[in-house]
Amino acid sequence: MGYKCVVLIKQVPDTKRITGDVMNEDGTVKRSALPAIFNPEDLNALELALQIKDKHGGHITVVTMGLPGASAILRESLYRGADEAVLITDRRCAASDTLATSYILSRAVKKLEHDIVLCGRQAIDGDTAQVGPQLAEKLGVTQITYVEELIELAGETITAQRNIGNGWQQVRTKLPALLTVVGDANEPR
Repeated sequence: MGYKCVVLIKQVPDTKRITGDVMNEDGTVKRSALPAIFNPEDLNALELALQIKDKHGGHITVVTMGLPGASAILRESLYRGADEAVLITDRRCAASDTLATSYILSRAVKKLEHDIVLCGRQAIDGDTAQVGPQLAEKLGVTQITYVEELIELAGETITAQRNIGNGWQQVRTKLPALLTVVGDANEPR
């Protein structure tokens, strides 16, 4: 059968390299002063999609919104095993907050066939963890957040274990669904 997965990814500044030299006077980061990297938890989301494809077959489309330079992480995703890549780039998207970002991404995802939408729990440049849940709402699909492990995927049902801070919870839902994936979920290839 196979599952159609859409993975949302983001190119972010490498926040491990922040020093006083890369800070603006207002306390914000000079993004151009830092190297751009693949958002770490988005790599975990891509790895989970690749594991689904390895076990069940299917197709993986990666989607990112950003400057043309963000095509670097799309190429990396294809190298890792994704089948298709989509870049959303438009000056009108610059400085979008999470609400605008989730709206723009929802318009793209609605045009793609999908059973499962995956994204990292949050991006390291914002740490809000809002885009995934807002996107699920706009798509009208069930969401499972903070996914640490995919327990079962059979037919039109997915069961995942999510971290709830002081314990774990197993959640089962019908597809289509959106999962936000945490960094402890797997080791990206």
